[in-house]
Amino acid sequence: MTGTLILVRHGQSDWNLKNLFTGWRNPDLTEKGQGEARATGQKLKAAGLVPEVYFTSALRRAQHTLDLILEELGVTDLVITRNKALNERDYGDLSGLNKDDARKKWGEEQVHIWRRSFDVPPPGGESLKDTAARTLPYFEAEILPALKAGKTVLVAAHGNSLRSIVMAIEGLTPEQILERELGTGEPVVYSIAADGSLAGTVAL
Repeated sequence: MTGTLILVRHGQSDWNLKNLFTGWRNPDLTEKGQGEARATGQKLKAAGLVPEVYFTSALRRAQHTLDLILEELGVTDLVITRNKALNERDYGDLSGLNKDDARKKWGEEQVHIWRRSFDVPPPGGESLKDTAARTLPYFEAEILPALKAGKTVLVAAHGNSLRSIVMAIEGLTPEQILERELGTGEPVVYSIAADGSLAGTVAL
């Protein structure tokens, strides 16, 4: 018996469009982002993948993405679990700043280190390592049991919280996960064995 895990980064948000550090701030989806979410719902439906269990973060852009996917799937009778453990990485003092303005203020090299190192957080914020430290225990306690039981699980969340999960599932190093980009609205699908290990990936 294998479970199916569907990871979806939220569709493009207003702040993605404006090139702003978002983190725990709460903008909604752009029209393009809404279209990306609907397209994912259509892909899942065409592949016959109808989730039975649903998780998302405490932030609007991920919740809206999930709502639109479910609308396309025609799923209405469900319970959605929302938890801040799945929130995006907290960018601290960078939140709300244009990325170009941040480079002018702190220098290109320093901003690059904050964005692309595994364990160096921006001022007042989280590193990817910090994000994984809250996301992975939640994944293991709340999401993995449903997968081990053979359920199809959909997680609509954020680039860095989902990277943490991808890192664990695929056994990637910190260096490898930093090179992994998750596109807005793009589903990543895994088959998970009854012991919780990766049984394979599913192409849509």
